Amino acid sequence: MVKLFSKNFLKFFKIFKRKKKLSLGLYGPPNSGKSTLANLIVKDILGEGAEEMFSTSSIEHETREVQKVEKLELKKGGKTLDFALVDTPGITTKIDFEDFIKKGIKKKDAKDRAKEATKGVIDSIKWLDNVDAVLVVLDSTLNPYNQVNITLIGNLVAKKKKLIIVANKTDLKTSNIEKINLVFPDYTLVSISAKTGKGIEKLYEKIFEEFF
Repeated sequence: MVKLFSKNFLKFFKIFKRKKKLSLGLYGPPNSGKSTLANLIVKDILGEGAEEMFSTSSIEHETREVQKVEKLELKKGGKTLDFALVDTPGITTKIDFEDFIKKGIKKKDAKDRAKEATKGVIDSIKWLDNVDAVLVVLDSTLNPYNQVNITLIGNLVAKKKKLIIVANKTDLKTSNIEKINLVFPDYTLVSISAKTGKGIEKLYEKIFEEFF
């Protein structure tokens, strides 16, 4: 019998197989905590000294452009996930500049913010074709049964994208994980607090299970 591959080659092949590359998108409605989660992931990987890569704010649509961080690595059980992290503007069906004025933003700035946010929503949807897998970040204090969430997850399924639903803001008393589970029972659900870091290790475990 002719040996087509040496033992060293097979060993190398096994090592190679234990590393995977992908583009990981963070999607969800405005102020669900996508950018806070993105900053947490980057700091976990690059260290506490790493500067925050993504801006956050209590006012909706702080993120109005798709932002990407390349060459991040997660390691677990001898496996390495080499990924690009894509933080996207919050998806919504309505953006009104007057809502920003109510939050204390001047009229001109409010109109500019609304215009940029509208473009951001369009760009987010376009970027769905550029990501391999998605973390759908939802605010667990809000009712998950709405048009945005259902349409977003429906689009991901139609595009055959792997996804995990992340129930964020579990540090708040009004958090209700069970309601999200009831609305979306067919998908992997992980509860976290991007603010405190609680649950992040469980999320990493599920990322390897579902996306590797």
